Amino acid sequence: MAKPSETLIDPQVARAIVEGAHGDPFSVLGLHEKGGQLTLTAFVPGADRLSVLAGAEVEATPVPDFPGLFTAPMQRREPYRLRAEGHGATWEFDDAFRFGPILGEMDEYLLGEGTHKRIWQVLGAHPMTHEGVVGTTFAVWAPNAERVSVVGDFNLWDGRRHPMRRRGMTGVWETFIPGIGEGTAYKYEIRGAGGALLPLKADPVGFGSEHAPKNASVVRDIRDPRWSDADWMAQRGPRQGIDAPISVYEVHLGSWKRAPGDRMLSYLELADQLVDYAAGMGFTHIELMPISEFPFDGSWGYQPVGLYAPTIRHGTPNEFRALVDAAHRKGLGVLIDWVPGHFPTDAHGLGRFDGTPLYEHADPREGFHQDWNTLIYNYGRIEVSNFLTSNALYWLEEYHIDGLRVDAVASMLYRDYSRKAGEWVPNKDGGRENYEAIDLLKRVNVTAYGEDPGVVTVAEESTAFPGVSRPVNHGGLGFGFKWNMGWMNDTLSYMEKDPIHRRHHHHQMTFSLHYAWSENYLLPISHDEVVHGKGSMLQKMPGEGPEKFANLRAYYGYMWTHPGKKLIFMGCEFAQDREWNHNQSLDWHLLDDPSHRGVQALVRDLNRIYRETPALYRNDSRPEGFEWLEANDADQSVFAYARKGRAEEPMVVVALNMTPVERRYRLGFPAGGQWDEVLNSDAAVYGGLNRGNLGGVVTEAVGWHGQEQSALVTLPPLSAVIFRQPEGAGRT
Repeated sequence: MAKPSETLIDPQVARAIVEGAHGDPFSVLGLHEKGGQLTLTAFVPGADRLSVLAGAEVEATPVPDFPGLFTAPMQRREPYRLRAEGHGATWEFDDAFRFGPILGEMDEYLLGEGTHKRIWQVLGAHPMTHEGVVGTTFAVWAPNAERVSVVGDFNLWDGRRHPMRRRGMTGVWETFIPGIGEGTAYKYEIRGAGGALLPLKADPVGFGSEHAPKNASVVRDIRDPRWSDADWMAQRGPRQGIDAPISVYEVHLGSWKRAPGDRMLSYLELADQLVDYAAGMGFTHIELMPISEFPFDGSWGYQPVGLYAPTIRHGTPNEFRALVDAAHRKGLGVLIDWVPGHFPTDAHGLGRFDGTPLYEHADPREGFHQDWNTLIYNYGRIEVSNFLTSNALYWLEEYHIDGLRVDAVASMLYRDYSRKAGEWVPNKDGGRENYEAIDLLKRVNVTAYGEDPGVVTVAEESTAFPGVSRPVNHGGLGFGFKWNMGWMNDTLSYMEKDPIHRRHHHHQMTFSLHYAWSENYLLPISHDEVVHGKGSMLQKMPGEGPEKFANLRAYYGYMWTHPGKKLIFMGCEFAQDREWNHNQSLDWHLLDDPSHRGVQALVRDLNRIYRETPALYRNDSRPEGFEWLEANDADQSVFAYARKGRAEEPMVVVALNMTPVERRYRLGFPAGGQWDEVLNSDAAVYGGLNRGNLGGVVTEAVGWHGQEQSALVTLPPLSAVIFRQPEGAGRT
């Protein structure tokens, strides 16, 4: 006669449970009607005896030949706990298979449709109280998996103990594990097609990670943030528009400054030191190089694995929030570099996540970056597009990020990016444009601006792709701004030349004005210009000693008065002497040298004058904001131009002398009267020799440079001189 346990569970089913091969363990384990009897089935590896603790204690019966598998008859459905004994130990716990589903029908529908704007609210690991018990719910998308389990120290990394429940046709698996919460390390153990066990995977929507080189996800409770930036959030929109002054300080958090012992600063330390410094320097924004979790320090964050996890290198998600909050309270916006262009091949990452090319393309001609040895997202798959779009929204909403600078947009736009003939797959029309990536970028921008008014998106895009910063409903990609890579390349090429040869390359400084109004531009001097043998900004400048500094100061004067918003990489503001090294602090000791301290003072004053002078930013994206006074004096390497805001706002005139020769120069002015010399890069406080115009000039009725008024001005060697009308003068 068969024992009760043998009739209540089929041996093949029992074997699948014990071996962790069952695709629907929730149909077997927990409470179920079997043969007219309410029966509890539990699998507790390592247990020799098992009791069910409900209204009364019920001893479970072992299933023969399947160690750890038990059944017990129950009188009614009610909450219960389990008590196990084995190997001389006794332990009690809540059975994960006692709990019902968490995902709602609408979540299932939107996830399946690929239109769930906030997938992080349902996927990932969420500490919560479910059916009266404290624990964590886990949910992950793995549509081609045969079985998915949560593993960690809490279950001895044994994938048989906490297999998950498949949710319909969505490809999502979920479970609730009682008794674990904040700080718990976990991964997903996935059986792919044919039952093959894959490398353990970190959570694609995990909110935390272990410190490298470990790479498990970590449960982080991101509920109930503590914000005190309501004033900033309410009025940030106008401070990020095309007619606002925007001056960005780009920062790599790991190397901006180090603590004693060469330790990276924490988010909380940065909230104090970095925020105070950037605000004191007059920047309007900080831009953080990628802070999404990444495995390799040498990638600087541009090869992320945990797109939903602020890197643990500096602290927890709530501590990162504290950094953003501190910046906002100081009047600083916070931008982050966002990387939807590629992801690394690390075994614990997204590559072949469920045993198939899920996030990436199957064909390496579409799905592999040869330059970076990384994978490319399959932008045309709705779930992947949704994953990325939701991630953009996640940073904006959960961390009050003010904007996203999207990395490597050019590599996304073109299927033949950095590929030879035969190494890429044309689009459906036979062309090179990546329609799916274009649609994703449009979707991200429409979603970001639509859901969170006041934010800004910025494209690092190095080609002439049309309409990058044009609204989507006007045929563009929908970004707020585009990096002006052409301006950067041309002007740095000019500045690197010996002044005696600059006359032959005069157009490199003027060419950007031929297309300055085609996009909403941001002028970038980014980290890319001070690495990989390119030298520091100071090293790029010709000459020796003082001439190098003078060239750099003149260039910054040109940059801050040229149409377009500004971005400068950390260290460039005080003329860092060597290339940037991500493994060590900037050379702050250089500020003991008056020449370096002078460049820092110049950038501080440029930021102040820029913010105080609407003519320098109001019409950055409109031709009426700029007028050449002298664009063709190549022989003397002099440039002069006027910047204009509204009619009632004081105008600015800028003159640049890019030779080491002092010049007495007649300069046309667009209005008569007094013009104050508000900045001269040759001032002693900046490291110069105080050659200039004694605080200003008064024009005379001598026509010059196409203007009715002019004045003789002193242009010091290698200098930028800025004149501004007194307040109230306006245009005449």
